[in-house]
This record gives sequence, structure tokens and C-alpha cells, in this order.
Amino acid sequence: MKLKTNKAAKKRFTTSARGKFRHRRVHQSHLNSKDTGEQTRRKHASTGVDIADYGRVKDLLPYG
Repeated sequence: MKLKTNKAAKKRFTTSARGKFRHRRVHQSHLNSKDTGEQTRRKHASTGVDIADYGRVKDLLPYG
């Protein structure tokens, strides 16, 4: 039987070239005007999934 991909997780996580999972940084949707330029630039970069959550993301994205 084929495994199903979780569509919500598919929209939130990407896979790097080496097979690691990446996600957008938090706290960047609104109220960003008070942030410094350095904070704003840091928010634009994506970051890796924590090792504690890696198994859960892998279950949600079996073909990722």
C-alpha cells in the first residue's frame, strides 16, 4: 500500500539536496516594523528541522 504525504507538512517543509528538512523561521508574518535590519534579514533565511522533531517530519513526508 502506498504511503500518504501530509499535505499541510508538504507546504511547510522542504527537502535540501542532502535530504535534510528545512522550514521557514517563526515570527515573521507581521509586526516586523520594529525589528532591526539584521533581525529582518535573519528571518528571511530558512533553518533546519531540530533533531528531536526530525522523525515526526519524516513520518509526515515519507517521500521527502
